[in-house]
Amino acid sequence: MLKSLILCLSILLPALSVSATTLKIATLAPDGTSWMKIMREGATEVEQQTNGRVKIRFYPGGVMGNDNSVLRKIRVGQLHGGAITAGGLSSVYPDIQIYSLPFLFRSFEEVDYVRERVDPVLIKGLQENGFISYGISEGGFAYLMSHLPLDSVDALRQQKIWSPEGDQISLTAFRTIDVSPVPLPLTDVLTGLQTGLIDTVGSSPIGAIALQWHTRIKHIADIPLIYLYGTLVITEKAVSKLTPGDRQILKQVMEKQFQQINQQNRSDNLGARKALQEQGIIFHQPMNGDRQSWQELIDKVEQRLNQENQLDPVLFKQIQQHLETVRKVKG
Repeated sequence: MLKSLILCLSILLPALSVSATTLKIATLAPDGTSWMKIMREGATEVEQQTNGRVKIRFYPGGVMGNDNSVLRKIRVGQLHGGAITAGGLSSVYPDIQIYSLPFLFRSFEEVDYVRERVDPVLIKGLQENGFISYGISEGGFAYLMSHLPLDSVDALRQQKIWSPEGDQISLTAFRTIDVSPVPLPLTDVLTGLQTGLIDTVGSSPIGAIALQWHTRIKHIADIPLIYLYGTLVITEKAVSKLTPGDRQILKQVMEKQFQQINQQNRSDNLGARKALQEQGIIFHQPMNGDRQSWQELIDKVEQRLNQENQLDPVLFKQIQQHLETVRKVKG
């Protein structure tokens, strides 16, 4: 009888046990930053709540390459996911970059109003293309930053401006306003600034400091150029291997962490902006006469992008309607 019981247990116990899964996640975020600290805290919480069944291993600081390289490694199974910029995910789901339309937003108030209504649409779109998103995180407003003065639209047209590699929207936008951009991967931008290949970049204050670009600039055009953001995505294939309970734990914990990153980034950008000013970098506010030139430039870009339908025109129209609503309320 005892032998029979031992035999049954030896058969049942392996079947009941669940092997541990390690999710390999890459990010450009440098190690030691508040972003990585928050993500690592989330990984520890996931491991604790799942009793070690789900672990997350991060590869920070771009050691796995740029966003395109990370996506290639995800496709071949070397990685399971990444904290990737919206532009980096455009090859998977083009509409994910819709918030990055140049000059789309004028304030964080507009950002918050639109995101509350449109984020769920974008997250659903990613899932339909095989990626589970754990929330969209703000990178902040990007401003044009240059070694040379940026006090007018005419001055802008004389600059050698960086355009993110593969970002067709940025290329179209710059060419629409008679600017010839220089496409480069993110990892080559600092070298480009040092060698003179480019003299102007679009970056958030915190991004400029984290990537050391601020050491090569002296002027900033104080008009929001684009809204920067990213998301943590893991392939649906990898997530489906987890038990339903563990999937829910992963979702709850990492969504909470990304909300925290979203809030932290906004606060950090305000601090970084002040730090840039204290270093003597000049913020150029458009004067009355030049403000009209900037507005004409903005209108021209929006019209061109709308005509080319590079993104879902229905979704684009919805965002425009949301912006009209919040601007009317603001008066």
